[in-house]
Amino acid sequence: MYKLALVPMREYPFFLAQVNTFGYVAIYFSILYVRRRAGVVTNEMMSLPKWRFAVIGMLEALGVVSGMYAAAMLPGPAIPILNQTFLLWQLGFSALVLGRRYSWNKIAGCLLVAAGVVTAIASGSESGQMLSGVGLLWPIMMVVSSAFQAGATIIKEYVFIDAITHLKGKLLDIFVVNSFGSGFQALFVLLFLPFLSNLKGIPFHELPSYVKSGAGCFLNNSSGCDGSPLLPLLYVVNNIAFNISVLNLVKISSAVVSSLAIVLSVPTTIYILSLPLPYVPEGVTLSPFFLFGSVILVLGLILYNVPQRISSNSNSKHGPGSDSDLDAM
Repeated sequence: MYKLALVPMREYPFFLAQVNTFGYVAIYFSILYVRRRAGVVTNEMMSLPKWRFAVIGMLEALGVVSGMYAAAMLPGPAIPILNQTFLLWQLGFSALVLGRRYSWNKIAGCLLVAAGVVTAIASGSESGQMLSGVGLLWPIMMVVSSAFQAGATIIKEYVFIDAITHLKGKLLDIFVVNSFGSGFQALFVLLFLPFLSNLKGIPFHELPSYVKSGAGCFLNNSSGCDGSPLLPLLYVVNNIAFNISVLNLVKISSAVVSSLAIVLSVPTTIYILSLPLPYVPEGVTLSPFFLFGSVILVLGLILYNVPQRISSNSNSKHGPGSDSDLDAM
C-alpha cells in the first residue's frame, strides 16, 4: 500500500506524509486518553521532559518525508531491501549513544544484512540491476531515511531506560512515547515543509497552492490522480493497523514472535511488489542476484534478532528491554 499510495500522490509526498502522521496522532492520543482514564498512565509519566519527544518527532518526520520522496522514485522490490539498512544504523547508534557492546552473532547478522542489500541491489549486469536508470540520489535518500528512523528508536530506548529512575522502577507506558513522539512528528513535518519542498523545486510562496493541490489530488479532484482517495486511505489505515497489531503481538506472545513475523514479511513484501499491481501494471522481474541477496538479508535478520530477543525475553517478558523493543517495532 505504501508503493500504491504514491502512484496517485507521486507529486505530493509531503501531503501524504502529513495525512499519515495526523492519523497516528489521532489514534495514539485516543489510546493514551483511555489508558490515562484507566490509571495505567500516571501523572509522573505525563510530567517527563518533552524535549526528548521533540527530538524523536523531528527525526521521524525527516525519515517519513525523505522515505516517501525516495519510495515514489524507486522500483517496488527495492524499498523493503533498502529499508533493512535500518538494522545497521540502529546497531551503530546504539553503540554510540547507549554504549552497547554486541556479540559476534549480532555483528555477523548485520554484516549479512549489508551483504544482502549490496548483492540484491548492485549485483548483475547493468541491464539486470534493480536500480538501473534510477540514479544514486533516491536509494541514498531511502538509506538516510532509515538512519533517521533508527536514531529515533535509539532515543526512545534511552527514554525508557532513563524513565525507570524517575518513575522509581516503574516502566514507562509505550503510548506516552508514541503519542507525544507522533504529535511532534506532525509538527515537524509541517515546519520542514518549506525547506524540504525545495527538493521538488517548490518555492515557499507556492506552498499554499501545493497543499491545496495535494488535497485536491488526495480527493481525486485533479487529473492524473487515479486511485485516490482509496489507495492513500488504505495505506494510512493499513500502516496504523500494522503497527498496532505488532504491539499487540508482543503483548500477547513475545518479542521473539513479533521479530520473526516482521522478518518473514520481508521476502513476502518483495515478491508482492514485483507482481503487476493495480495502477502499477508493469511489474518488475526479479533477477537471481536479487533473490539471492534477499535470502542473505533474511538470514542476517534472523541471526541478529533471534539471540537478542531470546536473551531479553528469558530475563523478563516485561523488562526494560521489552518496552524499547516493542516500541521500536
